[in-house]
Amino acid sequence: MAASKSSTRPIVVVTEGGSHIWAIVNAVADRVDPVSVVLEIPESKKRLLIGRARRQGWVSAIGQLGTMVLTRLGKRFLAGHAARLIAEEKLDTEPRQGQTIIHVPSANGPECLEAVTKINPGVVLLAGCRLLSKDTLAKMPCPVLNYHAGIAPKYRGMNGGYWALVSGDVQNFGTTVHLVDAGVDTGGVLKQARGKPKTGDTIASYALRQAAFSRDICVEAVSDALAGKLTTIDPGLPSKQWYHPPIWVYLWTGLTMRVW
Repeated sequence: MAASKSSTRPIVVVTEGGSHIWAIVNAVADRVDPVSVVLEIPESKKRLLIGRARRQGWVSAIGQLGTMVLTRLGKRFLAGHAARLIAEEKLDTEPRQGQTIIHVPSANGPECLEAVTKINPGVVLLAGCRLLSKDTLAKMPCPVLNYHAGIAPKYRGMNGGYWALVSGDVQNFGTTVHLVDAGVDTGGVLKQARGKPKTGDTIASYALRQAAFSRDICVEAVSDALAGKLTTIDPGLPSKQWYHPPIWVYLWTGLTMRVW
C-alpha cells in the first residue's frame, strides 16, 4: 500500500542504525516524504553489560553478552544468506546519497532533543535506539512512535521474533508500531504485521526478515500521524518483557528446537 506525499511537516527517525532500519527509512522516504535521521552512538558494551548486571544479575548479563558476540560472528558467516534475503525482498539497506543524518551521542541527550526541535517534525519514529527518558519524551514536539521487532505486548523488549519461535508461537512472529510511553514497548498499539521466517533465517537475520514485511505498517503509521489520525488497537494479548537469550539458552534451543 503506497501513501501519498501530502505531509506538510517533516519526518524524523531516531535510531542506532542497521540494515533493517535503513530498509524502513528508505521505504518511508519513498512512499511518504523525505526523512531526517537522528543517528545516536550505540551504547558501549561495557556500559550495556553493567546496566544489565544491575537489573538481572551478572550471570544473565554475561550469558546475554555471549549470545550477542556469537550473533555478530554469525552475521559474518551468514552474510550470503542476508544478501539473498535483501535481494529477494528488494530491501534498500543503505543510506542514500543526500540523506539527512544528524549524529548525536544519545537519543536522551540534549543534542538529540535540540535537533528534533529544530526540525519541528510532524512525527518521530524510534527504531532501534535507547529507551527515551520521561523528560526527553515529554519535550518532544509531536507524536512519538516506535517500531518494535516483536508482537507487543506479548513479546516486548528484545528479540521478539526469536522468542515467539522458541515459544512455539509461530503465528506471532511479527512486528508492532506503537505509541511511546514511559514503559518498555507498553504504549498503545497502532499497527502490527506478521510473517514467517524462511529456511536459513537465524537470530542474525530475523530483523531483516521482519523489516521486509513491516514496511507497509511503518508507512501507514507515519502517514496516520502526519494526518492526525492515530488510532490504537487492542491486540488482546498478555504482556511480558523479554531479553537477549543467555548463550546457554540460545545453544540449547538451537540444538533441540532448531531455532537459531
